[in-house]
Parts: sequence; C-alpha cells; structure tokens
Amino acid sequence: MRSSLALRTLAVLAALAAAPSWAGVQFTHRDWQLACDNTRTCRAAGYQADEAAPAVSVLLTRAAGPARAVTAQVAIGTYDDSKAAAPSQVELSVAGRSFGAIVLKPGEATGSLEAAQVAALLQGLLRNEEIAFGAGQQRWRLSDDGAAAVLLRMDDIQGRVGTTGALVRKGSGGEEHVLRSLPKPVVQAAAVGVAAGQALAVAVLRSLRKAPGDCQDLKEPGEAPKAWRLQGRKVLVSARCWVAAYNVGYGFWVANDKPPYQPVAVTTDGTAFEPERSRIIAMQKGRGLADCYAIDEWVWDGQRFVHTGESTTGMCRLVAAGGPWTLTTLVSEVLAPPEQRTTEEKRK
Repeated sequence: MRSSLALRTLAVLAALAAAPSWAGVQFTHRDWQLACDNTRTCRAAGYQADEAAPAVSVLLTRAAGPARAVTAQVAIGTYDDSKAAAPSQVELSVAGRSFGAIVLKPGEATGSLEAAQVAALLQGLLRNEEIAFGAGQQRWRLSDDGAAAVLLRMDDIQGRVGTTGALVRKGSGGEEHVLRSLPKPVVQAAAVGVAAGQALAVAVLRSLRKAPGDCQDLKEPGEAPKAWRLQGRKVLVSARCWVAAYNVGYGFWVANDKPPYQPVAVTTDGTAFEPERSRIIAMQKGRGLADCYAIDEWVWDGQRFVHTGESTTGMCRLVAAGGPWTLTTLVSEVLAPPEQRTTEEKRK
C-alpha cells in the first residue's frame, strides 16, 4: 500500500505535468534590480547610489495573484564593519518625515518593515523623495534611481498594469484577472552510490574527443578527477575545468561505466558535489571582494541531473559579505531520497 507521502507526491507531479511552465526573469536598471522566479514571485532590490557610502539595501517581495501584498526588508551595510556593531534598530524617514523604527535582527543587521512603512517607502520611491534609515548621527540613504522602471517591470510580469493593485501604472481594472502563482516543480532526488575508482574517471575524460572550450584544464590536468556511482551503469565524473582570479570551475559529466562511455556534460562551472544530497553546486563570486555571488544547483533524479535552483545574492555594492539577499529565478521542491528521509517525513 502506498504511503500518504507517495500519494501526495504523485498528485503534485500530475498537476505539474498539466501546469504551464514559465522561465524566470532578471532585469536591472541603475541602482535597482529585479528577479522573478518560475512561480512568478518577484523580488526587487535597491541599493545606495553607486560609489556612495554607507551601504544599504532594501528587498521588496511580491507573490503573483490577486490581493498579494508587497513585503519589504532592509539590510544595513556590514561589509566593512562587524555585524555586532550594527544598531539594534533604525528609523525610516521619507522626505524628512519619520515613519517609525525598524528592529534589526542581532548579528544580521536586517529587519522587516511594517505595512505602513512599506506603503511610505513605495510612495517615496515613485515620487523621487529622499529615503533614509537612521540611527543616531548615522544615515543610510537608499537610491530611487531605477526603482520606477523595475517596479513597472514587476507589475508587467505579474499582469498588474492597469489594475488597482499595480505599483506604478494603476488603473481601474480589478485584480481578478492578474496572473496566478505557478507551482514549484517537484524533483524526487535519487540516492547516489559510493565513489568510483580514479582510473574510471580518467578513462571517461579521455573518451572526450577534445577538451571543451570552457574546460581547458583537461589538456593539462591540475587535479586528479573524481567519480561517483549513480543508478544502473551510470557514473558521475568531475574534473577541474578552469581557474580564474577568484573563482574555480569544475566540470561534471554523466557517463556509462563501460565503453562507450558517452559522457554528457551537466556544467563546467561547478564548485562542489554533495553526495548525501545528490546535488551539484555552482557558486561563483561576482568579484574578488565576495560581496555578490551567482548560485546554481542540479539534483540527480535517477535519470539525469535536473536544474533545480538558480539565484544571485544581489548587486556588488559592499552591503554584506556573500551578498544581502537571495534573488531567485529558479526554485524547486526537492524531495530527499527515500532512504534518507527523516522519521517525521516517513510518517507523513
């Protein structure tokens, strides 16, 4: 008899098969950027003016569908200072008028705005009014340069232009016809076997007719390749492909474990393989200061590595080491391999 979890998984997969697919969107204009993921949830991030200090960023998030509110968070720049030295709260002011305090999480220097503060912030962005976050004599000024274009793009992607719920071009139209949220794709991860011998990894790589253009290190290997057994007669092979000033990229191929190996590339920009999660990760810095990253992940489903996640951590504006936000363009629900589910998950 099938478990309730298995039945729910099959139901979700059946629904997704009939659901329309939609690719994520990225858009940047001046000091603002937009990332909308494959569920049509959009995130808009704004920063201080380029080259200005101190650093600050605001993240606006809105899910697709009727009557969905905008939420907002603020991140006070901590790249050059300890997060422990950040204030416990900041005061939001728009056009010189105070809209109250925002409590910052200890050790994170981020805080969530209340609904009235979000409304004031949005109004200030569209009216080109000065927006600042203050604590004592310190002021963190948010740029509005590019905000209108980014928020209009968000409205357009979610089908809100001309409706009462639009942020920029409001109209008399109701929200009953705005685009709905789409479900996350569900990926059932499959367990990965033990590491395979290095000789097999070398043989698979030698079967490539020539080194790919984005994997020049295969011509003169600087590290020993690795291999892991997958389902059936498949193996995953990894080798270093390239080294840059502050990044390194590893290639990953799925191949047969006997000739003909027929390797198929997953990525040449990978940074790690996590066998316990059946997952390949690619996490690359936007620049040497490491204040911004691009992140991708692929999960083995028993047949192939499925692209399950794609995001950045925002603009390179020295807000925080590693970046202040997760701006997602691809999101999935990944189910752990049955053998690795927790006791609570097995009960469901």
